[in-house]
Amino acid sequence: MKLEEQVILVNEKDEQIGLMPKQEAHEKAVLHRAFSVFVFNDKNELMLQQRALEKYHSPGLWTNTCCSHQRNGESNIGAGKRRLQEEMGFITELSETTSFIYKAPFDNGLTEYEYDHILVGKFNGEPIINIEEVASWKWMLLDDVKKDIKERPNSYTAWFKIIFDKFYKHQSI
Repeated sequence: MKLEEQVILVNEKDEQIGLMPKQEAHEKAVLHRAFSVFVFNDKNELMLQQRALEKYHSPGLWTNTCCSHQRNGESNIGAGKRRLQEEMGFITELSETTSFIYKAPFDNGLTEYEYDHILVGKFNGEPIINIEEVASWKWMLLDDVKKDIKERPNSYTAWFKIIFDKFYKHQSI
């Protein structure tokens, strides 16, 4: 039997205050640590992924390159590299740009309430996607993503719309 993944519970200063099974944290809307990876190519296009159609929430929606939760004792960068390899089949150097708290409820009763760390990397190859996690992928310029989110908001995950806006504003500072 596979053990359920634990998330790191944090306070509003991102200080660890405990651990909780991932599903329970999303059911109870408890603040926990997370990360979101944004990978760009040399044309400054963002790699987006379309979530697998079998995912328990937000199936088939477009989102950032990858995202997940740090494991207990794992650094933000280490977690980002691990998940990038697991979902997209490659590893690249990542750097942390900004972090913030967001809350995104879903129709299925779960809520993402996360202290999210934005990690950025460069990559110019083709990913080798894990079809259990990812249905498809594409490159898009940030301005095109911003426009497409406005025109087709239901094509994107709830959290991506929030973190993209924060990331987009952070980039223009």
